[in-house]
Amino acid sequence: MGRCLPDLKDQSGRQRLFSMTHTKSHEDVSCSPEKSAPEISSTSSDDGLTTVAEATNQNNSDDGSVAVAAEACEDIEATELVSEFDCFGFSEPLLKTLAEKGYKQPSPIQKAAIPELMLGRDLVGQAQTGTGKTAAFALPLIERLQDHGSRPQVLVLAPTRELAMQVADSFRAYAVGHPHLKVLAVYGGADFRSQINTLKRGVDVVVGTPGRLMDHMRQGTLDTSGLRCLVLDEADEMLRMGFIDDVEWILEQLPKERQMVLFSATMPSEIRRLSKRYLHEPAEITIKSRDQEARLIRQRCITLQNSHKLEALRRVLEAFTGEGVIIFARTKVITLTVAEALESAGHDVAVLNGDVPQNQRERTVERLRKGSVNILVATDVAARGLDVDRISLVINYDIPFDSEAYVHRIGRTGRAGRSGEAILFVNPRERRFVGGFERAVGQPIEPMDIPNNAAINQSRLDRLRQRLTTAAKTERDNSEETALLQELIQRVVEELSLSPEQLAVAALELAVGPGPILVQADEGWLQQSTQRSRRNDRHEISRGGSGRRPERSSRPPEDHMERFRVEVGHRDRVKPGNLVGAIANESGLEGRMIGRIQIFESHSLVDLPKGMPEDVFKDLKRLKVMNRELHIQRAS
Repeated sequence: MGRCLPDLKDQSGRQRLFSMTHTKSHEDVSCSPEKSAPEISSTSSDDGLTTVAEATNQNNSDDGSVAVAAEACEDIEATELVSEFDCFGFSEPLLKTLAEKGYKQPSPIQKAAIPELMLGRDLVGQAQTGTGKTAAFALPLIERLQDHGSRPQVLVLAPTRELAMQVADSFRAYAVGHPHLKVLAVYGGADFRSQINTLKRGVDVVVGTPGRLMDHMRQGTLDTSGLRCLVLDEADEMLRMGFIDDVEWILEQLPKERQMVLFSATMPSEIRRLSKRYLHEPAEITIKSRDQEARLIRQRCITLQNSHKLEALRRVLEAFTGEGVIIFARTKVITLTVAEALESAGHDVAVLNGDVPQNQRERTVERLRKGSVNILVATDVAARGLDVDRISLVINYDIPFDSEAYVHRIGRTGRAGRSGEAILFVNPRERRFVGGFERAVGQPIEPMDIPNNAAINQSRLDRLRQRLTTAAKTERDNSEETALLQELIQRVVEELSLSPEQLAVAALELAVGPGPILVQADEGWLQQSTQRSRRNDRHEISRGGSGRRPERSSRPPEDHMERFRVEVGHRDRVKPGNLVGAIANESGLEGRMIGRIQIFESHSLVDLPKGMPEDVFKDLKRLKVMNRELHIQRAS
């Protein structure tokens, strides 16, 4: 596969950027000496990815860093920097747009990816949602677009309608200084004829979902002959949603000479296979999930019986003092049940599931974004790609199906450097899955008790105090109305001979309403649930942690074999044949060369020949069996 070369325009700093090589080391990526830049290590790989860049906020790598923007910084060192984005050689209109939006320092994924994309390289980027991936590919692609032609030059594939609309909006926002640039989002549920008419008039960037893009390509209404770059955004989500065959069909129809960019929060074996097949010597950027940003999300877990989930949910929401909330439920029916229960408790709630029409979905997301709705109850499919900064709490009302789904769910909060919380509801039988989620996010999930009456009452008082403080500090715009209120207060004080304290209490009671300020509900079931949960915790610890069945003693492996542990077991309905087939296919071993297999509740032990090559070992770690990654490691 070939790739398009960048357009070499005579702009300040850009010619210098294009002349850089990727063999430098031990230099700082950042333009600003005061800021610590992400470390980027350049290594060779046996899987066809010739440049591997790992960026992390922790400057503790011994590999050194590639100075992908250092020389560009030297060119403009004598001038005053508007922001660190100056280092990338962007044009003045784009820099002005970024400055107006308050963008000053690129995120780690942007620092690592933008120089590669400005050079026209293919790229594989792995980073969690909310890390600035859209800007990482949109900004350099906007700069490299040609000013002529009516055929699309950039095609972006997104797994959901919401994400397609958001990416298209981002392109439009960044391209304010490029009035010639036209962007179109195409997705199911929108008017097909309107999309055709817009395509006929000419667009530069098309962002769409696989199904609708295939419809346009089959009918000949989307001309891809002039395509210069393809972006796969949230590739792992497309895999989870069953779009991977559609994606490959689309790739086969596109010009061979084009740049290709793949972004994904996780990197399953199927996505890596896709990158090997369709990308040409790509740079690989990995933003490690165990950095400081990932830890901005506090993750906790409540163990309870299913019959107590609704009441526990009400209590959690009562004790919560943040902004927007997303509650994830497994089915459409559960979303409606939960929403009705919360509405009856006085909450402003909206529902997002597969039965909600597209125009209503868009209005619901906008209401959530503006704050007219604070709680959204959604299914996984409906909420994929949802990007609302004010979400500060994610509640997993139903446990997600796998670790990847958990990562994507909690990624709806803690965005753009903000802190967030994630709470997971599990029943005692589901507790054994928590360890897999912890490994996926690289941090512990703390146990949490259901909020009691005291915690709820304290939260209510805190919210009331905050409302009162805000009202006291805020002046009304209409001074005439303020004077009328002051006159009204004076008349009431004189008529009833009230003290200022008495009048203030009366005003607060009026604001609170007729209901009680403090909750005094029965807590008997709550105490029993907490005690039962703690007994379960002690029981799991006594069994070796995480509820795993204790391993029975077994004979050691044969001399020419080595024992490995894989994270699939009886709970995943795995059989020895599943493991043999998957391992043999990925490693190239013959089935008869795989030794003894022991299957336990949540993991298995497999004996393999000694001297396994490191690249094969890495591939096996990402291999999936029964839709779960093996996470293979040497058994102790």
